[in-house]
Amino acid sequence: MKNSRPKLVIFGDTRKPRVAEAIEEFLGFCQCRAQVIANCAVTECADIDLGQASFAVVFGGDGSILAAARTLVEAAIPIIGINVGKLGYLAEFNVGEVKKLWDQVISDQTLIDPRMMLQCDIQRNSATIFSAAAVNDVVINAGPPFRMIELKMRIDGAPLAGCIGDGLIISTPTGSTAYNISAGGPILAANISAMVITPICPHSLSFRPIVVGAERKIEVQAVQLNKGTTVTIDGQVSKTLNMQDVLRIEKHGGMLKVVSNPARTQWDTLAGKLNWAGRPNYSGGK
Repeated sequence: MKNSRPKLVIFGDTRKPRVAEAIEEFLGFCQCRAQVIANCAVTECADIDLGQASFAVVFGGDGSILAAARTLVEAAIPIIGINVGKLGYLAEFNVGEVKKLWDQVISDQTLIDPRMMLQCDIQRNSATIFSAAAVNDVVINAGPPFRMIELKMRIDGAPLAGCIGDGLIISTPTGSTAYNISAGGPILAANISAMVITPICPHSLSFRPIVVGAERKIEVQAVQLNKGTTVTIDGQVSKTLNMQDVLRIEKHGGMLKVVSNPARTQWDTLAGKLNWAGRPNYSGGK
């Protein structure tokens, strides 16, 4: 890596504010430092041989990385996320940081952080009608007319629990700081191998989120639904759920490889961007 220029594929939606400018600045910087083999929007990369790339550089927010990851998972290319959005939890660098740390970013293999993903399939009448990979989570949303729904869960074929409420979140450790944390679920270290099952507004005071091993196979069967009940992948891809459909979720065979920012840890990012473990205001001021 040190003796040859890395091959890059660029992702980014140039219609979004500041993305085009950030890409242009980066391309100018890496002109003599890397070989850009493709510069494309996420939705236009079907004909590119991604296996040739050393890294994918994704410009935007976390949504851009989530979309790119589903394209890149089979090629197993490390992702350098450059935040041009709002929060940027997965997008660990800004343009200035990646320029400053470039030599370390492309040569230090310990910065490549493998993250587990989920494989989600919907079975209807014994046939698979929907299949998708998830970086953050698989969410069943009650949908309109917004009455409570009922779901039954099994793990490795054994009954687990029924869930009556507004839905269910099944998340990866990476996704534990997304919808899961907002619904009261636990924060997991991003590099462990596990799944979090978190109910959304359950009609039970005792239904708490649980963490299960990543090698388990989770099945969710629809018992009572609304007309608008959907399964949503990473908040981006949706499929309407029908009565008696069976949702099957397990660890994906591939991994998301994220290049971590050596200047901060996951916990630094949580504290800095989500105000995790922030100190109380002891000043007494109003």
